[in-house]
Amino acid sequence: MESSGVVVKDEISVGFIGCGGHSWRNVFPALQWSPVNLIATCDLDEEKAKKFARQFGALRYYTNHQEMLEKEKLDAVLIVAGYGGVGDILHAPLAIDVMKAGCHAWIEKPPANSVAEVRDMMKVSEETGKFVLTAFKPCFSPADEKAKEITQREDFGPPASIYTRYPMGLPPEEDRLQKKGMTGILDHIPHPGSLLRYFMGPIESIYIEDERINGGAFISVRFVSGSIGMLHFTAGQSGVSPLERLEVIGKGANVIVDNGIKLTYYRPGSRGPYGATPSFIGPDEAAPIYWEPEFSLAVLYNKGIFLEGFVGEITYFAECVMKNEPPAKCGLDYALEVTKLYEALCGPSREIIRL
Repeated sequence: MESSGVVVKDEISVGFIGCGGHSWRNVFPALQWSPVNLIATCDLDEEKAKKFARQFGALRYYTNHQEMLEKEKLDAVLIVAGYGGVGDILHAPLAIDVMKAGCHAWIEKPPANSVAEVRDMMKVSEETGKFVLTAFKPCFSPADEKAKEITQREDFGPPASIYTRYPMGLPPEEDRLQKKGMTGILDHIPHPGSLLRYFMGPIESIYIEDERINGGAFISVRFVSGSIGMLHFTAGQSGVSPLERLEVIGKGANVIVDNGIKLTYYRPGSRGPYGATPSFIGPDEAAPIYWEPEFSLAVLYNKGIFLEGFVGEITYFAECVMKNEPPAKCGLDYALEVTKLYEALCGPSREIIRL
């Protein structure tokens, strides 16, 4: 099809690096709902690469990503890599290889080990004209996307504050400069961290208060916009408790996402005069609006790969590639912000840290 005189593809040809458990459960199954044509799989383990190619319909498989990049004509490469021998996540160097080979890159979180690595990707992206999208899946979940749309409405008012919670724990300060001690934070801060960026923009500073019973913490955040936020690490909560909560406050309105799927919009309204209101039921136009999926029907919207954002992030990436337009969300600017937050968390508590 054509758009503004530019030929736009109906699907993109992709290679896939990394044939592990997460890819098998969540990412490869999402490809069937996105405009992608899987050409080749690649993994250091030949049996895995071969098995994934057979299972998910790839034409060929490789054990060396450079060989795949040289032999195949690809528009983009999806990367779900693990940690190397020294504990470094491999996404950034692989994305750089992919861009230098003339392809766009989609990378699983975390995007990098350091701000310096993100800046390296940015430099190569500028040199090659190829872009990177980081798979910050909360930013593509239906509930969070709808919440974001609500916060942009005139009747919601400018987002003034945000609260997010996630069951992480900070290690003691003496262990925060060691890669091994911070792997859990590096792996999981992308979830709440990306939502902070998505809803409120860049962070100006953070302040950490932590407890040493479980490693729980309150991270107070000030955004460049002047808004504020709280990131609550709920280490020590029950293993059967819901994991996440997000709340954004506007001006006379607020929106909440519980556990990634339950969305409530408290529209502007009033309970009536104090002491003189006979019923808690107010006018319909001020009543909260509530959404939650049902799990009785075998439909797409209640599948985990849709609810959590896997299909959304891959489809969005493919659409950006087809239009040759860098992503408006979850590009390397988001990766930089989340990695800055991670590096700040490696620092001491009870000090204001400027990002």
